[in-house]
Amino acid sequence: MARDQRRVRAAVVGAGHMGQYHILVLPELVDVDLVGIVDTDAAKASQLAAQFGTQAFTDHRELIGQVDVASVAVPTDQHFAVARDLLEAGIGVLVEKPMTPTLEEAKELFRLARQQGAVLHVGHVERFNGAVQELKKIVERPILIESRRLGPFVPRVQEDTVVMDLMIHDIDIVLGLVTGEPRRVTAAGRSVLSTRPDVANVQIVFDTGTIANITASRATEQKIRTLAITQPDAYILLDYTDQDIQIHRRAAQEYTLNRESIRYRRASFVEHLFVHKDNPLKLEILHLIRAAREVLAGGSVELAESEDLRSLAVALEIERMIQEGRGETAWPEDLPWSAPSA
Repeated sequence: MARDQRRVRAAVVGAGHMGQYHILVLPELVDVDLVGIVDTDAAKASQLAAQFGTQAFTDHRELIGQVDVASVAVPTDQHFAVARDLLEAGIGVLVEKPMTPTLEEAKELFRLARQQGAVLHVGHVERFNGAVQELKKIVERPILIESRRLGPFVPRVQEDTVVMDLMIHDIDIVLGLVTGEPRRVTAAGRSVLSTRPDVANVQIVFDTGTIANITASRATEQKIRTLAITQPDAYILLDYTDQDIQIHRRAAQEYTLNRESIRYRRASFVEHLFVHKDNPLKLEILHLIRAAREVLAGGSVELAESEDLRSLAVALEIERMIQEGRGETAWPEDLPWSAPSA
């Protein structure tokens, strides 16, 4: 019996903390079948598969021929091998961030995706935050960008540095907001609760003159996720958690002169921008499913290759700077992510 071509067959590889979020989302989607859950822990895979009425696997290669798309949420050092096997089989892939431990591996995955005509999406979930979507419509000629992503320590992520665990989200958003390329970077960080850097502060200067200050910490008890932008006509404040945007605009300036003094009053008003709020991960997976449907219908696939490689390259360089104790670096005109590999 021929299968219904309108339905997309999906699986999740890696049933850890992030993978379980993907497992929760997929059954909610219309015309999507959760075909399997893969984990090297057979008991965990079986337990979750029984809970969601699907199959359990211990090897991602068992999915070949059975699925159209797969979320890859295994440890970072396994991303390349798993995604490569799936892409070679023509399976669309959503690989969690950071995409791969090296830029060369990331370029190879994109080469395979282009060769096979398969979807390859990187899990930059903040791109699908409703507030970020609205922010892109109103940011013009930013002068200063200040990003803070702070929170308490979580032992499960201590194998990654804070740059790859948290800061990469903000690097990606900042790079997407600025029309220009980063030219000079300063970075500092230190370990606090693990053997890897747990706090980091970075300044990126763009060739447009924009300055971005990015701070990330997993040693802060209060959870803070904010982005502030100063531009010629406004000060914009975004809260990722609440998906809220405030725009502060100058309204009036007034001078009053009397015998004793000159008084100056400056007024401003605040706009609260309406933001359509939805689950960003759900929107991200829907983006993958729509692209997969396009491919299944015989269409071509569009890859965000330049954006994904640039975010990874900048994050990797910042991580190296901190680990090597280099305070500053400058990029030449020939940027490492500018030319996709053939």
